Amino acid sequence: MNGPQVHWLEDGRRLHLNHGPIDLVVEAFGDADECRAAYGQAVARFQTILQELVDELLELRRPASSRPRAFAGPTARRMESAVVPLAKQFITPMAAVAGSVADEMLGALLAGRRLDRAYVNNGGDSAIHLGNGRSMTVAIAGTGHGLADRITIRAEDGIRGVATSGWRGRSFSLGIADAVTVL
Repeated sequence: MNGPQVHWLEDGRRLHLNHGPIDLVVEAFGDADECRAAYGQAVARFQTILQELVDELLELRRPASSRPRAFAGPTARRMESAVVPLAKQFITPMAAVAGSVADEMLGALLAGRRLDRAYVNNGGDSAIHLGNGRSMTVAIAGTGHGLADRITIRAEDGIRGVATSGWRGRSFSLGIADAVTVL
């Protein structure tokens, strides 16, 4: 497996981080020095995130229970925390891997920084930061209308993530809906 890959997208604003199945697009808004420092923090965090998950993969593939397990890595702990409320049905922490990686990377981007807005998009599972009075317009994927389907999220809405999943992706689906978007 190749190591973590880091490069700027053609627009020069968005950072692309790729390692194995993790494929992130990261963008920060605010003071240029703050953004530069935030991107550096994200790149540093990205270096180990996949290996941390691989180290705990056997347990992450096991069904959740009502008593959370003690995972070593912060991303694995996020995954477990997300699925424990659903443990009465069959679910593993892997159901929350994309969103948990996005959340973990956003946390690294924001640590000690003053950013107006930021997002980490992990293949349709996006973690969002909005400072006071800020908003972000996002496209909703999988509707068949291209980029025509958009929603504006305001800081006061309390929404900090957007996830779209459906039968066309790598997610588990019973095929009932083409796609479902959760805010």
